[in-house]
Amino acid sequence: MRDSGLNALNLGKVVSVRGSVVDIQFDRHLPPIYSLLLAKDGGCVIEVLAQIDSHRVRGIALTATQGLARGMAVEDTGGPLKAPVGKAVLSRMFDVFGNTIDREAALSGVQWRSVHNAPPPLARRSTQTEIFETGIKVIDVLVPLERGGKAGLFGGAGVGKTVLLTEMIHNMIGHHEGVSIFCGIGERCREGEELYRDMKEAGVLPNMVMIFGQMNEPPGSRFRVGHAALTMAEYFRDDEHRDVLLLIDNIFRFIQAGMEVSGLMGQMPSRLGYQPTMGTELSGLEERIANTDSGAITSIQAVYVPADDLTDPAAAHTFSHLSASIVLSRKRAGEGLFPAIDPLQSSSKMATPGIVGARHYGLAQEIRRTLAQYAELKDIIAMLGLEQLSQEDRNVVARARRLERFLTQPFFTTEQFTGIKGKLVSLKDALDGCERILCDEFKDYPESALYMIGTVEEAKGKAKPGKPDDKQTSGSTAKTEERKDANPGVEAGPEMQPQIE
Repeated sequence: MRDSGLNALNLGKVVSVRGSVVDIQFDRHLPPIYSLLLAKDGGCVIEVLAQIDSHRVRGIALTATQGLARGMAVEDTGGPLKAPVGKAVLSRMFDVFGNTIDREAALSGVQWRSVHNAPPPLARRSTQTEIFETGIKVIDVLVPLERGGKAGLFGGAGVGKTVLLTEMIHNMIGHHEGVSIFCGIGERCREGEELYRDMKEAGVLPNMVMIFGQMNEPPGSRFRVGHAALTMAEYFRDDEHRDVLLLIDNIFRFIQAGMEVSGLMGQMPSRLGYQPTMGTELSGLEERIANTDSGAITSIQAVYVPADDLTDPAAAHTFSHLSASIVLSRKRAGEGLFPAIDPLQSSSKMATPGIVGARHYGLAQEIRRTLAQYAELKDIIAMLGLEQLSQEDRNVVARARRLERFLTQPFFTTEQFTGIKGKLVSLKDALDGCERILCDEFKDYPESALYMIGTVEEAKGKAKPGKPDDKQTSGSTAKTEERKDANPGVEAGPEMQPQIE
């Protein structure tokens, strides 16, 4: 915005202000779409979105409109919204205009580039497929991520999207030798401040950029902050040939901001009140995230799901762009199974024998089959009890419950709340553990021994094998004591729940 080269000759005046929508009259010539306008007295920044007639444009304010009045002079800056790019942006925190908001020294030695860029052409896109390892068991085994791909974290409010996102930053920053860019769209300022402090303490800020459009800012600002983050990511990919990890929290807020802008501009709403241009706007952002011959932008996006309804248009449109969909379950969160990822609803296009290998694919399919059989048996167990099942079905239930607990994992980012040290687990160890549980190696161990551990070997240190029937017939008091001994400092968890939900 700063180096846009102000064109003082092209002046206009405000003719109407309706909320964040401003109409401006220009007598000389109309500014092009996406031009940035500056109100001279109020300091308001406006982006042109429509040309109404030969003398008037309609724009959306990117800053608050307090103090804006009819007749006020407006200056055409002669260019679109721009974002700073260069090595100097590393370790800094920005707003949508490229202003630093981390109270550090002023920015210098950067270029300014337009936030409105076209996606890379097909000829430049890479056709290689690589797996992106996260160190989180349930993701690496059942929902492997793609390098240069897009993964979505779907979930309602309070099921752990942001915690999972920050854990991925922590895990990947060590063996991910590129740049991490965190883009906060319409999120709480508290989350941004905590993330900045945590990343600074972890010593990973030198290879990280943060850019925020907070939820209290006007919809125009929240709508453009994603484009500004992508402009920075494209610089590191195309100019410096580095891999970029782009984390977006929350892509639903981008759609929501577009819905507000669309409504303010007077467009006819589509299904459930969403803007008619939602598909185009989302594609314009998502298609810029790509793996090219010079580098890759790998994106992990949190997606708020309104009322936990995965058929909502916002969630449904986002699904179509992703190579992996990680669905978070409120029921699993309520049972204390964290990360609360639903293994039956989550999916990945990478989970094929040709990409992950025959052993990994076969194990993942067997895990899903076991968990699906358990889900089907839950109704029978609830009505008739576990005793009415055949011995084969009881074995399936025992394996499934141990798999569910083994796929939980203590996070580094939640150590201060749980008192349990975080664990990073390699894909080899995660697959080995799942295979040994499926082979009934741990059938004589209590389920709590597999809860919140890293590798499966830790279960042998937590508990000794006992009679298989003990864990099914033990009273609630014994279970409570066992649970507390296994995880000091954690008051509630899956072993505190009824044995079969």
